[in-house]
Amino acid sequence: MKKEIFISESMGESRIAIVEDDTLVEVYVEKQDRQRMVGNIYKGQVENVLPGMQAAFVDIGYDINAFLPFSEIENSAYLADVDDEDRESSKGRKNKNGQGKTRRKYQDNIDVDLKSGQDIFVQVIKEAFAGKGPRVTTEIALPGRLLVLVPNAKYIGISKKIWDKYERRRLKKIVSSMKEKGMGVIVRTVAEGKSEELLKNDFSILVENWKKLQNKSDRAKGPSLIYEDLETASSIIRDLFTPDINKIVIDSKKLYRKLQGYLEEVSPNMANRLEHYKLKQPLFESMGIENELDKLLRPKVWLKSGAYLIIEKTEAMVVVDVNSGRFVGKKKHEENSLKINLETCKEAARQLRLRDLSGLVVIDFIDMREESNRRKIYYELRKELKKDRAKVAVSPISEFGLLEMTRQRIRLSLLDSMSEECPTCHGSGRIMSRETLITRIDHWLRRYKSKHRSLKLKLELHPEIAHFMKDNKKALRGLMWQNFTYISIEGNQNIARDEFRFLNTKNGQLKEIEHVGVERKEDSA
Repeated sequence: MKKEIFISESMGESRIAIVEDDTLVEVYVEKQDRQRMVGNIYKGQVENVLPGMQAAFVDIGYDINAFLPFSEIENSAYLADVDDEDRESSKGRKNKNGQGKTRRKYQDNIDVDLKSGQDIFVQVIKEAFAGKGPRVTTEIALPGRLLVLVPNAKYIGISKKIWDKYERRRLKKIVSSMKEKGMGVIVRTVAEGKSEELLKNDFSILVENWKKLQNKSDRAKGPSLIYEDLETASSIIRDLFTPDINKIVIDSKKLYRKLQGYLEEVSPNMANRLEHYKLKQPLFESMGIENELDKLLRPKVWLKSGAYLIIEKTEAMVVVDVNSGRFVGKKKHEENSLKINLETCKEAARQLRLRDLSGLVVIDFIDMREESNRRKIYYELRKELKKDRAKVAVSPISEFGLLEMTRQRIRLSLLDSMSEECPTCHGSGRIMSRETLITRIDHWLRRYKSKHRSLKLKLELHPEIAHFMKDNKKALRGLMWQNFTYISIEGNQNIARDEFRFLNTKNGQLKEIEHVGVERKEDSA
């Protein structure tokens, strides 16, 4: 498989695209004025402790307090119910990252030794999203090129992507010999085949960095930032630049030199895979990536067969609807449905990665009667989702033809990163029809005329709506006759399509009576 990474920097944002076999599979967007928080370490202050929610809120100096679930409190210093047995990581039970989990993780109720105003050491694991603060953990992890240092743990984890059992044993033996007491280590995929010298060098750098962080924390007053993780482009190189990456193309000379120096230090044999893009045509345009990004902001995704997907992101979940579209099969309905659904599995998995959609995802496949075909779809989707670096959990197709799954949320989705809420529809995606707007105007006039005797009013509308009203003379005359008022209409570019403004023209002077707009989402909550 051919894997390539393209990095483009501009005045407004940085973009990273990952391409596999000439197909775009992942996109990261970071705005210049809004750096990411994931990986940052803070000395925070406990604001509230809520045992009923099994969570605490921590002030880390951000606009919104960070959210700390009790299940993310791995440091025994902040726990009230940890005994010696619980402090030992369970050797036989590990998560997907190879990290041991304590028995406490599975308890329904966790007692913590936290009080308001108390200083606490936390690391961000999820970005702030939709008015919610960032999610944090007390299990600090310092990532390096080859290893990840987990200071408050005791386990050794090996990446599951390292398949060779002899290599796993070798790496574990090396790490065990150099690991300090009371510190955990995770061996990354890129460490496969690396010498003992390189591993020890990476470990010593991480330990030194951890000691510096501790010293900085002792001197700092909370809330304060103790450690800032690499920006997105550099972190991508650190985390994803594995031997199977064929090349990395960068259009920024400054970033190219920075990453070149980093690679020459940690992986000199891979530094030649770094390329500096010098052409005048924008990098993403020349590679055809820009067109793909435009498509990702639209809900409709066409399949090669002529079928299509509708992907809608809501507050509660992501919904994927499968439609046969232009597909005309020559076989039976069941076989046609199976073909479209199998194609959907591959594209839906790709779109979830590309758009970075997370949380609860519901896919409405085309109905199939045979249980064997439903199982085929379930296993096919699971196979495609294995390519995804985010954690996923998939349930079988229900009797209603729906498949439910969850995808790990770490950062903002691509839609949230590259777009803003529409000031007219306020995120609903729809605006009031012209006819309904006329009805609202009529109702407003009736209420106004029941208390006032104005014989002449001026109505300001969006230019397009104003033009519609002037052409619809029947409706305009009806408004004037029913309310016994002469109404002059004028277009105003500053008024939204679903708003209107009335002005009184008494004594030749204009005075605003009322500016009527649609309810904002926050007002109607």
